[in-house]
Amino acid sequence: MASTRRLKRVVASQSGFINFKSTSDAANLVSSRRKRLNKNKKKNWNKHSDINDVEDFLEDVRHQERTTGGLLSEKSDESLFFLDAGQSQKAEAKESVKGKKTKGKAPRPLRIDLILQHDSLVPPPKDVLAYQQPNAKKLRRIAQKAEQLAAKGVVLRSQKRLLNRRPVSKTAKKAATEANNNPDREYYDIWGQETKSSADPWYLQQTGKTLVKRPERLNLKPSILPAVEVIAPGGSYNPDFFSHQELLQEAHEVEVKKKKEEDRIERQLAINKEETATEETTLREQVEGLEEEDSEEEVAANDDEGVAVGAITLAQKKTERQRKREKAEKIKELQQLARRREVEERQQLFQLRSIKAAIRQQDQRTITRQKQRKAKQEAEKAQPRRLGKLRFQPQDMEVQLSDELSGSLRQLKPEGSILKDRFKSLQKRNLIEPRERAKFKRRYKLKYTEKRAFKEIT
Repeated sequence: MASTRRLKRVVASQSGFINFKSTSDAANLVSSRRKRLNKNKKKNWNKHSDINDVEDFLEDVRHQERTTGGLLSEKSDESLFFLDAGQSQKAEAKESVKGKKTKGKAPRPLRIDLILQHDSLVPPPKDVLAYQQPNAKKLRRIAQKAEQLAAKGVVLRSQKRLLNRRPVSKTAKKAATEANNNPDREYYDIWGQETKSSADPWYLQQTGKTLVKRPERLNLKPSILPAVEVIAPGGSYNPDFFSHQELLQEAHEVEVKKKKEEDRIERQLAINKEETATEETTLREQVEGLEEEDSEEEVAANDDEGVAVGAITLAQKKTERQRKREKAEKIKELQQLARRREVEERQQLFQLRSIKAAIRQQDQRTITRQKQRKAKQEAEKAQPRRLGKLRFQPQDMEVQLSDELSGSLRQLKPEGSILKDRFKSLQKRNLIEPRERAKFKRRYKLKYTEKRAFKEIT
Protein backbone atom coordinates (compact mmCIF):
# COMPACT_ATOMS: atom_id res chain seq x y z
CA MET A 1 0.00 0.00 0.00
CA ALA A 2 2.76 2.33 0.90
CA SER A 3 4.66 1.49 -2.27
CA THR A 4 1.69 2.35 -4.54
CA ARG A 5 1.16 5.66 -2.78
CA ARG A 6 4.81 6.51 -3.23
CA LEU A 7 4.64 5.57 -6.94
CA LYS A 8 1.65 7.89 -7.48
CA ARG A 9 3.49 10.78 -5.76
CA VAL A 10 6.53 10.32 -8.00
CA VAL A 11 4.47 10.14 -11.19
CA ALA A 12 2.46 13.24 -10.27
CA SER A 13 5.67 15.20 -9.74
CA GLN A 14 6.83 14.57 -13.33
CA SER A 15 6.72 17.49 -15.78
CA GLY A 16 4.81 15.69 -18.57
CA PHE A 17 2.09 14.27 -16.31
CA ILE A 18 -1.47 15.35 -17.27
CA ASN A 19 -3.88 15.45 -14.39
CA PHE A 20 -7.51 14.69 -15.17
CA LYS A 21 -8.78 15.80 -11.78
CA SER A 22 -8.83 19.23 -10.09
CA THR A 23 -5.85 20.60 -8.19
CA SER A 24 -7.52 19.78 -4.93
CA ASP A 25 -7.63 16.05 -5.92
CA ALA A 26 -3.93 16.14 -6.77
CA ALA A 27 -3.19 17.73 -3.43
CA ASN A 28 -5.26 15.04 -1.76
CA LEU A 29 -3.26 12.39 -3.61
CA VAL A 30 0.02 13.92 -2.51
CA SER A 31 -1.06 14.38 1.09
CA SER A 32 -4.12 12.29 1.84
CA ARG A 33 -3.94 13.06 5.54
CA ARG A 34 -5.22 16.53 6.54
CA LYS A 35 -2.88 18.66 8.58
CA ARG A 36 -4.06 19.54 12.04
CA LEU A 37 -3.45 23.20 12.82
CA ASN A 38 -3.97 25.40 15.83
CA LYS A 39 -6.02 28.45 14.70
CA ASN A 40 -5.95 29.95 18.15
CA LYS A 41 -2.28 30.83 17.77
CA LYS A 42 -1.38 34.11 16.09
CA LYS A 43 1.62 32.72 14.18
CA ASN A 44 -0.74 30.41 12.18
CA TRP A 45 -3.22 33.12 11.18
CA ASN A 46 -1.30 34.55 8.19
CA LYS A 47 0.35 31.27 7.29
CA HIS A 48 -2.71 29.03 7.05
CA SER A 49 -5.57 31.52 6.46
CA ASP A 50 -7.10 32.15 3.04
CA ILE A 51 -7.49 35.93 2.54
CA ASN A 52 -7.81 35.99 -1.25
CA ASP A 53 -11.47 37.04 -1.11
CA VAL A 54 -10.63 39.98 1.16
CA GLU A 55 -7.79 41.10 -1.15
CA ASP A 56 -10.06 40.81 -4.20
CA PHE A 57 -12.68 42.95 -2.48
CA LEU A 58 -10.15 45.64 -1.50
CA GLU A 59 -8.68 45.64 -5.01
CA ASP A 60 -12.18 46.11 -6.44
CA VAL A 61 -12.78 49.04 -4.05
CA ARG A 62 -9.48 50.66 -5.06
CA HIS A 63 -10.29 50.21 -8.73
CA GLN A 64 -13.68 51.90 -8.30
CA GLU A 65 -12.06 54.81 -6.41
CA ARG A 66 -9.46 55.29 -9.17
CA THR A 67 -11.91 55.17 -12.06
CA THR A 68 -15.03 56.82 -10.64
CA GLY A 69 -13.76 58.68 -7.61
CA GLY A 70 -15.71 56.56 -5.10
CA LEU A 71 -17.82 53.45 -4.67
CA LEU A 72 -20.50 52.86 -7.32
CA SER A 73 -23.01 51.78 -4.68
CA GLU A 74 -22.80 55.19 -3.03
CA LYS A 75 -23.27 57.24 -6.24
CA SER A 76 -26.61 58.49 -7.55
CA ASP A 77 -28.27 57.23 -10.73
CA GLU A 78 -27.91 60.62 -12.46
CA SER A 79 -24.13 60.47 -12.15
CA LEU A 80 -23.96 56.90 -13.52
CA PHE A 81 -26.55 56.95 -16.36
CA PHE A 82 -27.59 59.49 -19.02
CA LEU A 83 -30.13 59.61 -21.78
CA ASP A 84 -28.65 59.31 -25.27
CA ALA A 85 -30.91 61.46 -27.48
CA GLY A 86 -28.54 61.70 -30.45
CA GLN A 87 -26.23 64.46 -31.55
CA SER A 88 -27.57 68.01 -31.46
CA GLN A 89 -27.77 70.25 -34.53
CA LYS A 90 -25.26 72.74 -33.14
CA ALA A 91 -22.67 70.04 -32.62
CA GLU A 92 -23.29 68.72 -36.16
CA ALA A 93 -22.85 72.22 -37.56
CA LYS A 94 -19.59 72.67 -35.66
CA GLU A 95 -18.30 69.32 -36.89
CA SER A 96 -19.23 70.23 -40.45
CA VAL A 97 -17.37 73.55 -40.16
CA LYS A 98 -14.36 71.86 -38.65
CA GLY A 99 -14.45 69.21 -41.35
CA LYS A 100 -14.23 71.89 -44.01
CA LYS A 101 -11.22 73.53 -42.44
CA THR A 102 -9.24 70.39 -41.55
CA LYS A 103 -9.40 67.53 -43.97
CA GLY A 104 -9.14 64.03 -42.57
CA LYS A 105 -9.46 62.78 -39.00
CA ALA A 106 -8.55 64.80 -35.91
CA PRO A 107 -5.01 64.05 -34.64
CA ARG A 108 -4.95 61.50 -31.86
CA PRO A 109 -2.78 62.19 -28.78
CA LEU A 110 0.49 60.34 -28.52
CA ARG A 111 0.77 57.21 -26.45
CA ILE A 112 3.42 58.78 -24.19
CA ASP A 113 1.03 61.67 -23.41
CA LEU A 114 -1.74 59.24 -22.54
CA ILE A 115 0.57 57.35 -20.18
CA LEU A 116 1.64 60.55 -18.45
CA GLN A 117 -1.94 61.75 -17.95
CA HIS A 118 -3.34 61.49 -14.44
CA ASP A 119 -6.16 58.95 -14.73
CA SER A 120 -6.89 58.46 -11.02
CA LEU A 121 -9.87 60.22 -9.52
CA VAL A 122 -8.63 59.67 -5.96
CA PRO A 123 -7.57 63.02 -4.46
CA PRO A 124 -3.91 63.17 -3.40
CA PRO A 125 -3.23 62.85 0.33
CA LYS A 126 -2.93 66.01 2.35
CA ASP A 127 0.67 67.10 2.78
CA VAL A 128 1.01 67.84 6.48
CA LEU A 129 4.48 69.32 6.15
CA ALA A 130 3.20 71.97 3.73
CA TYR A 131 0.91 73.39 6.46
CA GLN A 132 3.56 73.41 9.17
CA GLN A 133 5.20 76.69 10.08
CA PRO A 134 8.30 77.12 12.27
CA ASN A 135 7.51 78.71 15.65
CA ALA A 136 3.80 78.66 14.80
CA LYS A 137 2.70 78.52 18.43
CA LYS A 138 4.99 81.40 19.39
CA LEU A 139 3.87 83.57 16.44
CA ARG A 140 0.23 82.80 17.23
CA ARG A 141 0.75 83.87 20.85
CA ILE A 142 2.47 87.11 19.74
CA ALA A 143 -0.39 87.87 17.33
CA GLN A 144 -2.99 87.27 20.05
CA LYS A 145 -1.11 89.57 22.45
CA ALA A 146 -0.88 92.27 19.74
CA GLU A 147 -4.66 92.02 19.17
CA GLN A 148 -5.33 92.39 22.89
CA LEU A 149 -3.08 95.45 23.11
CA ALA A 150 -4.68 96.94 19.99
CA ALA A 151 -8.12 96.46 21.57
CA LYS A 152 -6.90 98.37 24.64
CA GLY A 153 -5.43 101.13 22.46
CA VAL A 154 -1.77 100.37 23.18
CA VAL A 155 0.60 100.88 20.24
CA LEU A 156 3.63 98.58 20.03
CA ARG A 157 7.14 99.96 19.86
CA SER A 158 7.72 98.52 16.39
CA GLN A 159 4.50 100.14 15.16
CA LYS A 160 5.59 103.47 16.64
CA ARG A 161 8.89 103.25 14.75
CA LEU A 162 7.06 102.55 11.50
CA LEU A 163 4.68 105.47 12.12
CA ASN A 164 7.55 107.83 13.00
CA ARG A 165 9.35 107.01 9.80
CA ARG A 166 9.32 109.94 7.43
CA PRO A 167 7.46 109.03 4.25
CA VAL A 168 9.59 109.31 1.16
CA SER A 169 7.94 111.35 -1.56
CA LYS A 170 7.81 109.26 -4.74
CA THR A 171 7.23 112.28 -6.95
CA ALA A 172 10.49 113.94 -5.88
CA LYS A 173 12.93 113.94 -8.74
CA LYS A 174 16.69 114.22 -8.73
CA ALA A 175 17.92 117.77 -8.86
CA ALA A 176 19.67 118.53 -12.09
CA THR A 177 23.41 118.95 -11.61
CA GLU A 178 24.64 122.40 -12.44
CA ALA A 179 27.48 123.00 -14.82
CA ASN A 180 30.91 123.71 -13.38
CA ASN A 181 31.30 126.90 -15.40
CA ASN A 182 28.08 128.43 -14.09
CA PRO A 183 29.02 131.76 -12.43
CA ASP A 184 25.77 131.88 -10.41
CA ARG A 185 26.50 128.54 -8.72
CA GLU A 186 26.82 128.64 -4.90
CA TYR A 187 30.27 128.49 -3.35
CA TYR A 188 31.07 125.05 -1.84
CA ASP A 189 33.32 124.95 1.19
CA ILE A 190 35.17 121.63 1.33
CA TRP A 191 36.18 122.30 4.96
CA GLY A 192 32.69 123.13 6.12
CA GLN A 193 30.35 120.83 7.99
CA GLU A 194 28.67 118.09 6.02
CA THR A 195 25.00 118.53 5.29
CA LYS A 196 22.58 116.16 6.90
CA SER A 197 21.38 113.31 4.76
CA SER A 198 17.82 113.70 3.55
CA ALA A 199 17.29 109.96 3.06
CA ASP A 200 15.01 107.79 5.17
CA PRO A 201 16.69 107.21 8.57
CA TRP A 202 15.30 103.66 8.72
CA TYR A 203 16.85 102.87 5.34
CA LEU A 204 20.18 104.39 6.40
CA GLN A 205 20.16 102.38 9.64
CA GLN A 206 19.39 99.08 7.90
CA THR A 207 21.96 99.60 5.17
CA GLY A 208 24.66 100.53 7.69
CA LYS A 209 25.27 104.01 6.28
CA THR A 210 24.56 105.75 9.58
CA LEU A 211 26.72 105.17 12.64
CA VAL A 212 25.18 103.67 15.75
CA LYS A 213 24.53 106.22 18.47
CA ARG A 214 27.30 106.06 21.04
CA PRO A 215 26.03 105.55 24.62
CA GLU A 216 26.58 108.47 26.95
CA ARG A 217 28.31 106.32 29.58
CA LEU A 218 31.13 105.60 27.11
CA ASN A 219 31.88 109.32 26.95
CA LEU A 220 32.56 109.47 30.68
CA LYS A 221 36.24 109.53 31.60
CA PRO A 222 37.50 107.19 34.34
CA SER A 223 39.09 110.14 36.16
CA ILE A 224 38.67 113.89 36.26
CA LEU A 225 42.42 114.48 36.49
CA PRO A 226 44.06 116.17 33.49
CA ALA A 227 46.38 114.19 31.25
CA VAL A 228 49.29 116.55 31.92
CA GLU A 229 49.50 118.10 35.38
CA VAL A 230 51.25 121.46 35.57
CA ILE A 231 53.95 121.58 38.26
CA ALA A 232 53.77 124.16 41.05
CA PRO A 233 55.46 127.56 40.46
CA GLY A 234 58.26 126.54 42.84
CA GLY A 235 59.43 123.87 40.39
CA SER A 236 60.58 126.41 37.80
CA TYR A 237 64.26 126.73 36.85
CA ASN A 238 64.28 130.28 38.29
CA PRO A 239 61.41 130.27 40.85
CA ASP A 240 60.25 132.89 43.26
CA PHE A 241 61.65 132.53 46.81
CA PHE A 242 58.33 132.04 48.59
CA SER A 243 56.89 129.60 45.98
CA HIS A 244 60.11 127.57 46.17
CA GLN A 245 59.91 127.45 49.96
CA GLU A 246 56.26 126.23 49.76
CA LEU A 247 57.33 123.42 47.44
CA LEU A 248 60.17 122.47 49.80
CA GLN A 249 57.73 122.44 52.74
CA GLU A 250 55.39 120.12 50.82
CA ALA A 251 58.27 117.76 49.97
CA HIS A 252 59.38 117.89 53.63
CA GLU A 253 55.89 116.82 54.81
CA VAL A 254 55.92 113.88 52.39
CA GLU A 255 59.30 112.73 53.71
CA VAL A 256 58.20 113.13 57.34
CA LYS A 257 55.13 111.00 56.63
CA LYS A 258 57.31 108.29 55.10
CA LYS A 259 59.65 108.40 58.10
CA LYS A 260 56.76 108.03 60.56
CA GLU A 261 55.46 105.00 58.66
CA GLU A 262 58.91 103.37 58.73
CA ASP A 263 59.27 104.05 62.48
CA ARG A 264 55.84 102.56 63.15
CA ILE A 265 56.77 99.36 61.33
CA GLU A 266 60.08 99.18 63.22
CA ARG A 267 58.29 99.58 66.56
CA GLN A 268 55.87 96.79 65.70
CA LEU A 269 58.68 94.46 64.68
CA ALA A 270 61.04 95.44 67.51
CA ILE A 271 62.07 92.73 70.00
CA ASN A 272 62.30 93.47 73.74
CA LYS A 273 65.45 91.88 75.14
CA GLU A 274 63.93 91.64 78.61
CA GLU A 275 61.09 89.50 77.29
CA THR A 276 63.36 87.11 75.41
CA ALA A 277 63.66 83.69 77.01
CA THR A 278 66.97 82.44 78.41
CA GLU A 279 68.00 78.96 79.52
CA GLU A 280 67.33 79.79 83.16
CA THR A 281 63.80 81.11 82.48
CA THR A 282 62.85 78.16 80.27
CA LEU A 283 64.04 75.68 82.96
CA ARG A 284 62.06 77.52 85.65
CA GLU A 285 58.86 77.47 83.51
CA GLN A 286 59.21 73.73 82.92
CA VAL A 287 59.61 73.02 86.68
CA GLU A 288 56.56 75.20 87.49
CA GLY A 289 54.50 73.33 84.92
CA LEU A 290 55.32 69.96 86.50
CA GLU A 291 54.39 71.21 90.00
CA GLU A 292 51.03 72.56 88.74
CA GLU A 293 50.18 69.23 87.10
CA ASP A 294 50.87 67.33 90.37
CA SER A 295 48.65 69.67 92.37
CA GLU A 296 45.82 69.37 89.85
CA GLU A 297 45.92 65.56 90.01
CA GLU A 298 45.71 65.64 93.84
CA VAL A 299 42.71 67.96 93.79
CA ALA A 300 40.92 65.75 91.24
CA ALA A 301 41.54 62.63 93.40
CA ASN A 302 40.12 64.33 96.52
CA ASP A 303 37.00 65.40 94.61
CA ASP A 304 36.40 61.85 93.39
CA GLU A 305 36.55 60.50 96.94
CA GLY A 306 33.99 62.97 98.26
CA VAL A 307 31.41 62.32 95.47
CA ALA A 308 29.11 59.35 96.07
CA VAL A 309 29.25 56.72 93.38
CA GLY A 310 26.05 56.09 91.40
CA ALA A 311 24.18 59.19 92.70
CA ILE A 312 21.48 60.22 90.21
CA THR A 313 19.47 63.41 90.73
CA LEU A 314 15.91 63.17 89.46
CA ALA A 315 13.77 66.26 88.76
CA GLN A 316 10.61 66.34 90.85
CA LYS A 317 7.37 66.22 88.85
CA LYS A 318 5.21 69.35 89.11
CA THR A 319 1.72 69.05 90.50
CA GLU A 320 -1.43 70.27 88.76
CA ARG A 321 -1.72 73.14 91.24
CA GLN A 322 1.82 74.37 90.46
CA ARG A 323 1.16 74.28 86.72
CA LYS A 324 -2.06 76.31 87.12
CA ARG A 325 -0.25 78.89 89.29
CA GLU A 326 2.55 79.26 86.68
CA LYS A 327 0.00 79.66 83.89
CA ALA A 328 -1.89 82.34 85.85
CA GLU A 329 1.35 84.24 86.56
CA LYS A 330 2.28 84.11 82.86
CA ILE A 331 -1.11 85.50 81.82
CA LYS A 332 -0.80 88.23 84.47
CA GLU A 333 2.65 89.27 83.15
CA LEU A 334 1.32 89.50 79.58
CA GLN A 335 -1.60 91.64 80.73
CA GLN A 336 0.72 93.97 82.64
CA LEU A 337 2.97 94.30 79.58
CA ALA A 338 0.00 95.15 77.33
CA ARG A 339 -1.25 97.71 79.89
CA ARG A 340 2.22 99.30 80.07
CA ARG A 341 2.38 99.61 76.28
CA GLU A 342 -1.05 101.24 76.20
CA VAL A 343 0.03 103.78 78.81
CA GLU A 344 3.22 104.55 76.84
CA GLU A 345 1.20 105.12 73.65
CA ARG A 346 -1.07 107.54 75.53
CA GLN A 347 1.92 109.37 76.97
CA GLN A 348 3.31 109.84 73.45
CA LEU A 349 0.40 112.16 72.66
CA PHE A 350 1.84 114.65 75.15
CA GLN A 351 5.33 114.23 73.65
CA LEU A 352 4.45 115.23 70.08
CA ARG A 353 6.58 118.39 70.25
CA SER A 354 9.69 116.51 71.39
CA ILE A 355 9.04 113.74 68.83
CA LYS A 356 8.80 116.30 66.04
CA ALA A 357 12.07 117.87 67.18
CA ALA A 358 13.75 114.44 67.22
CA ILE A 359 12.47 113.70 63.71
CA ARG A 360 13.72 117.10 62.54
CA GLN A 361 17.15 116.43 64.01
CA GLN A 362 17.24 112.99 62.39
CA ASP A 363 16.36 114.48 58.99
CA GLN A 364 19.08 117.08 59.45
CA ARG A 365 21.62 114.38 60.27
CA THR A 366 20.52 112.42 57.18
CA ILE A 367 20.97 115.49 54.94
CA THR A 368 24.40 116.15 56.48
CA ARG A 369 25.47 112.55 55.87
CA GLN A 370 24.24 112.75 52.27
CA LYS A 371 26.30 115.91 51.69
CA GLN A 372 29.35 114.31 53.26
CA ARG A 373 28.90 111.18 51.19
CA LYS A 374 28.54 113.25 48.01
CA ALA A 375 31.63 115.30 48.87
CA LYS A 376 33.54 112.09 49.56
CA GLN A 377 32.47 110.69 46.19
CA GLU A 378 33.58 113.87 44.43
CA ALA A 379 36.93 113.71 46.22
CA GLU A 380 37.35 110.03 45.29
CA LYS A 381 36.97 110.90 41.61
CA ALA A 382 40.34 112.65 41.77
CA GLN A 383 41.96 109.69 43.56
CA PRO A 384 43.22 106.53 41.83
CA ARG A 385 40.98 103.49 42.31
CA ARG A 386 42.03 99.99 43.25
CA LEU A 387 42.19 98.20 39.90
CA GLY A 388 44.53 95.33 40.75
CA LYS A 389 46.19 93.58 43.66
CA LEU A 390 48.72 96.43 44.04
CA ARG A 391 48.01 99.91 45.36
CA PHE A 392 49.01 103.04 43.49
CA GLN A 393 52.32 104.45 44.71
CA PRO A 394 52.71 108.16 43.80
CA GLN A 395 55.87 109.29 42.11
CA ASP A 396 58.58 111.03 44.15
CA MET A 397 58.43 114.80 43.99
CA GLU A 398 61.05 116.39 41.76
CA VAL A 399 62.42 119.24 43.87
CA GLN A 400 65.73 121.06 43.72
CA LEU A 401 67.32 122.44 46.86
CA SER A 402 68.20 126.09 47.23
CA ASP A 403 71.89 125.51 46.49
CA GLU A 404 71.02 123.43 43.38
CA LEU A 405 69.02 126.19 41.70
CA SER A 406 70.48 127.71 38.54
CA GLY A 407 69.45 130.94 36.94
CA SER A 408 69.52 129.66 33.32
CA LEU A 409 68.20 126.69 31.36
CA ARG A 410 71.71 125.76 30.18
CA GLN A 411 72.91 125.00 33.71
CA LEU A 412 69.66 123.24 34.76
CA LYS A 413 70.13 119.63 35.85
CA PRO A 414 67.49 117.29 34.37
CA GLU A 415 65.52 115.24 36.89
CA GLY A 416 63.11 112.35 36.55
CA SER A 417 62.05 110.50 33.42
CA ILE A 418 59.37 111.47 30.89
CA LEU A 419 58.50 107.83 30.25
CA LYS A 420 58.07 107.09 33.96
CA ASP A 421 56.02 110.26 34.41
CA ARG A 422 53.61 109.26 31.61
CA PHE A 423 53.35 105.70 32.97
CA LYS A 424 52.45 106.97 36.46
CA SER A 425 49.94 109.40 34.93
CA LEU A 426 48.12 106.52 33.21
CA GLN A 427 47.96 104.66 36.52
CA LYS A 428 46.72 107.72 38.39
CA ARG A 429 43.95 108.34 35.83
CA ASN A 430 42.69 104.72 36.18
CA LEU A 431 43.56 103.82 32.61
CA ILE A 432 45.89 100.95 33.57
CA GLU A 433 46.34 99.09 36.82
CA PRO A 434 49.44 99.64 39.02
CA ARG A 435 52.06 97.01 38.23
CA GLU A 436 55.59 96.03 39.02
CA ARG A 437 58.34 94.91 36.75
CA ALA A 438 58.38 91.13 36.32
CA LYS A 439 61.20 89.56 38.30
CA PHE A 440 63.46 87.09 36.56
CA LYS A 441 63.41 83.75 38.34
CA ARG A 442 66.13 81.31 37.39
CA ARG A 443 64.81 77.82 36.79
CA TYR A 444 68.04 75.94 37.40
CA LYS A 445 70.81 76.87 39.79
CA LEU A 446 74.14 78.06 38.42
CA LYS A 447 76.97 75.59 38.55
CA TYR A 448 80.45 77.04 39.08
CA THR A 449 83.49 75.12 37.80
CA GLU A 450 87.14 76.06 37.97
CA LYS A 451 89.00 76.05 34.68
CA ARG A 452 92.20 74.11 34.30
CA ALA A 453 94.26 77.26 33.68
CA PHE A 454 92.96 78.84 36.88
CA LYS A 455 93.73 75.68 38.87
CA GLU A 456 97.32 75.75 37.63
CA ILE A 457 97.77 79.33 38.83
CA THR A 458 96.27 78.68 42.26
